[in-house]
Amino acid sequence: MKTSFLKAGHTPSLIAAFLYFDVSFMVWVLMGPLAVQISKDLGLDAAQKGLMVAIPVLAGAILRVINGVAVDYLKPKLTGILCQVVVILGLIAAWYFGLHTYGQTLLVGIVLGLAGASFAIALPLASRWYPPEHQGTALGIAGAGNSGTVFAALFAPSLAVAFGWNNVFGLVAIPLVIVLGAYSVMAKDSPDCPPPKSLASYFSVLKIGDAWWFMFFYSVTFGGFVGLASSLSIYFNDQYGLSPVVAGYCTAACVFAGSLVRPVGGAVADRIGGIKSLSVMYAVATCAFAIVSFGLPAAWMALGVFVVGMLALGMGNGAVFQLVPQRFRREIGVMTGIVGMTGGLGGFYLASSLGYSKQLTGSYQTGFLVFAGLAFVALLGLSGVKKRWRTTWGAASLSAARI
Repeated sequence: MKTSFLKAGHTPSLIAAFLYFDVSFMVWVLMGPLAVQISKDLGLDAAQKGLMVAIPVLAGAILRVINGVAVDYLKPKLTGILCQVVVILGLIAAWYFGLHTYGQTLLVGIVLGLAGASFAIALPLASRWYPPEHQGTALGIAGAGNSGTVFAALFAPSLAVAFGWNNVFGLVAIPLVIVLGAYSVMAKDSPDCPPPKSLASYFSVLKIGDAWWFMFFYSVTFGGFVGLASSLSIYFNDQYGLSPVVAGYCTAACVFAGSLVRPVGGAVADRIGGIKSLSVMYAVATCAFAIVSFGLPAAWMALGVFVVGMLALGMGNGAVFQLVPQRFRREIGVMTGIVGMTGGLGGFYLASSLGYSKQLTGSYQTGFLVFAGLAFVALLGLSGVKKRWRTTWGAASLSAARI
């Protein structure tokens, strides 16, 4: 790592942002790896399973906007502490009282959504410490906390077999408590935090067309990532008859690929420009989703294609947030919340649509094909705006950062 990067920001805060993001994402997608066991005990159909794993994603999307505003009023550190306490208490309540109905699983999903909203806290905490030329790397490192989804997919099914799926909610509260302690000590708010604005002024960014483009672009990259992280355990179990544990391992491999390369995506975008790198990622993702939609004959084949697709989506996540702080540096808190919200909405769409596609047509093909189409539309949209971006707001920062 470049010495200039290490000197530019506040490393303990960057590490704290990563850890907080990591365990929060582990909890956010917890319903996905547990879905096979939960649906069996509660007698859920394909559509109910899809909605159950999608509700935390939807709740996280909405709550990201609230957290994006809260980080300016309360600062990132305090906002993170308060949210983490609520999530921990919700997990303990779910473990102590148990989940006995489908409605109760949806309520817990809303609480888990608050963990997903950590995105709008961790990224501003890290971003405000770093100059434009290091935004891609810094936010890539902090955003690599989405690797927490790997731990959920890797360990939750096995813990459910060993201790019962309801006890998993209590077990995952333990690392959250440990990380909360570390976060409280290590995190420090940047002195460059912007002063709070009126609520109306926060959403004035929605009058800017570029904000909507970023929202759409991230709904595809992050939406695809978190949607697959929530749904692949169900997919591998249903499509190929894999056991919940083996399906979890396959999901973990895919998610690990996507989360591992997010910092790489940010660093590559710093080097060659976010537009160029993001264009390649959308092209690869389009092809991967289209191929997998046809139901490959063997699980290992599907696994290989999903890994390629997740690599593209993961790098795309890093590339999007190499661009956002350059265009909206003073509004990074609310933009992180708004852009993160649409990423969550994309994940909600993918997770729920796969369930409904299976329920209505008997196949997952329609759900995957539509998402492949969205990735292709994003590629076309990026091609349409790149010249204007490079000659307007991008031109002012060419000496420090590339777009």
